[in-house]
Amino acid sequence: MTSSASAVHAPQLAVRTRAIAGRAAAILILAAGAVWLGVNLIHAPTQFFESAVIGFGNGVLYALIALGYTLVYGIIELINFAHGDLFMLGTLFSAFTLSGLGLVTSSLKGWLGFVLILVGAMIFCATINVSIEFLAYRRLRRAPKLAPLITAVGMSFILQFIGQQWNGSTPRQWSSVLPAGHFTIGGVTVNHNLLVVIVVTGGLLALMTWIVTSTRAGKAMRATAQDQDAARLMGINVNRIISFTFAMGGALAGAAGIMYQQTVGTTRYDAGFQLGLIAFTAAVLGGIGNLSGAVLGGVVIGLIQGLNDGLPYGFGQTWSQSVVFAILILVMVFKPTGLLGQNVGEKV
Repeated sequence: MTSSASAVHAPQLAVRTRAIAGRAAAILILAAGAVWLGVNLIHAPTQFFESAVIGFGNGVLYALIALGYTLVYGIIELINFAHGDLFMLGTLFSAFTLSGLGLVTSSLKGWLGFVLILVGAMIFCATINVSIEFLAYRRLRRAPKLAPLITAVGMSFILQFIGQQWNGSTPRQWSSVLPAGHFTIGGVTVNHNLLVVIVVTGGLLALMTWIVTSTRAGKAMRATAQDQDAARLMGINVNRIISFTFAMGGALAGAAGIMYQQTVGTTRYDAGFQLGLIAFTAAVLGGIGNLSGAVLGGVVIGLIQGLNDGLPYGFGQTWSQSVVFAILILVMVFKPTGLLGQNVGEKV
């Protein structure tokens, strides 16, 4: 073999070696995770499934918020960091409206009020999100990407300040109108309000998927995401479609807000920062811009948190966020596009 042939094969051998090493490392990590889950399942099966149920419920809420991030990014490639604080305003709107109407107990009247406030919270947050897009983001679409990103961070601080003035600087406790109590399946306790959250959010996620995949507006959204200029040539009102996308994302944030407020029972002006960051992480983990990926990422993170916090052999709540982001980093190292993401060319 000549020296030139050796020079050609050397880089290929190095690439194959790195690929094999990467697969081996990924297999070892997955095996370690499987062993950890298996040990906890054998040692405390009831505690394992109860932690999984709680984690799944939290993951569904994360998925609702994450969809807002992934919808906007999929259309205009903007990471809307104000989305988490919009969710926070949704919790405040729900809490103060329900309390103002005197709906503080679980009854038929309270359940009907919950449905009405759910719709109201979705409209409230959708209106705010569309206004933010019109006033702050629209003129920056063709600006360097750093400009809309910094603007989104600024809008986050503005919404957070509004939340602080509205709620106060300390957390506030609220009553819930969702059905109280629980039932047991195989020794595993499931709260009734968790079922309400799963049913409501599952229905909203199904509706969102249907709109995006099976309606004219959804087709226009997908066309706009692929090429805005070509979409305009085909007669699509790009500004209207982008506003519609922000409205959908805001509505989901409002729904997540009332779900969170009714299940957790507290409101905080800084709730949007932490939960928004977790939801953004879920969107990235599942594949930013992918609706199914956002749902998968939210559920996975919820399960990871629930199992880590509730299992006997875990790092505990103190390390919960560190565990989540460590797993995110590992996924990004081995699959930079996320769990369901696909490699696509850069738009020019």
